[in-house]
Amino acid sequence: SAVGRGPAVPFRCEAYGVRAAARGKELRLTLSPLSPSSSSSSPLHLVFRFGMSGSFRLCPAARPPRHAHLVLRTGERPPRSLCFVDPRRFGSWRLGAGWQPGRGPCVITEYRAFRENVLKNLDDKAFDKPICEALLNQKFFNGIGNYLRAEILFRLKIPPFEKARTVLEALKDQELERRKKNSSLTLSKKLKLKRENPDLLELCHTVPMEVIEKNLLDLDHLDNYAAFKDWLQCYMVPGMNTLRDRSGRTIWFQGEPGPMAPKGDFSSSSGPSGHFCWALSTQVTTRASARRSRAAEKPSTPAPEEKAEGLRKGRGRRKATVAQASPKPEEPVGAKRSRRTTARRGRGEAGSP
Repeated sequence: SAVGRGPAVPFRCEAYGVRAAARGKELRLTLSPLSPSSSSSSPLHLVFRFGMSGSFRLCPAARPPRHAHLVLRTGERPPRSLCFVDPRRFGSWRLGAGWQPGRGPCVITEYRAFRENVLKNLDDKAFDKPICEALLNQKFFNGIGNYLRAEILFRLKIPPFEKARTVLEALKDQELERRKKNSSLTLSKKLKLKRENPDLLELCHTVPMEVIEKNLLDLDHLDNYAAFKDWLQCYMVPGMNTLRDRSGRTIWFQGEPGPMAPKGDFSSSSGPSGHFCWALSTQVTTRASARRSRAAEKPSTPAPEEKAEGLRKGRGRRKATVAQASPKPEEPVGAKRSRRTTARRGRGEAGSP
């Protein structure tokens, strides 16, 4: 596709096989010729990132889906097409077998390495941020995205804007305590206790595994989409609170947001987005939205007596009891501005009108 976010694929082969491997948020396709005499005798590797809406679909070659940016055709009769489909074009691919540098171990396939990578690097500045923002850092949480972070924090009742280091350092103490208590237990009982009382890093592995094992994100089939919505406990669920984090992503949560919750313009969003009909709550109100509400209730033009009272130095907005004067001719704009500037200087203010 001319609009796809990826390079041209220099592969010409009549018969080849396709293998796939996944790591975190990346997927690698390997195209391998079936005949050594093929013009493309060497395998070709493509590494994909999916963005928000990327996916692969297998469909009849004569009816490719809209927004198919890369198409691999089968040798069947009639042929089918394996298509990389990405309506929003946030996804991309690149040539080569290497995973993107800077991404940590996969939360699903490399759990032990993932856990060790987090706990041994807690002095990294990434953990100065709220836990909801740290969970999107692919250097440490490779594979965790927006809906997964909401579900993980909700299950543990962790405020999303609690400091990440505070949350994760507690895991070290919990792990030592757990080992002491469980030293005399059998392996089966240890595993049972771990399943019943998982910590945050364990949920980073088990929650996405639930989605994979139940095949919940096959949105082409309405039954699966309904199952995915039923599975969600927090993300997009009516009645949950929402806020935008400092990267502009919406976080769903229940209860208090935590001590590092954004102020000012970081307000919750509303309206449809992507493939989903967002079910947003307005229970969390920021200072900015409160200011907007108060401003809407006030008249746009202050009363004459309030205007006069406001110009007095050191006075509040007490209501002045002045007689209504007869209407005066409208003053030139320049004269009004000059008078306001003089009044401001009298109060010790600086700056332009």
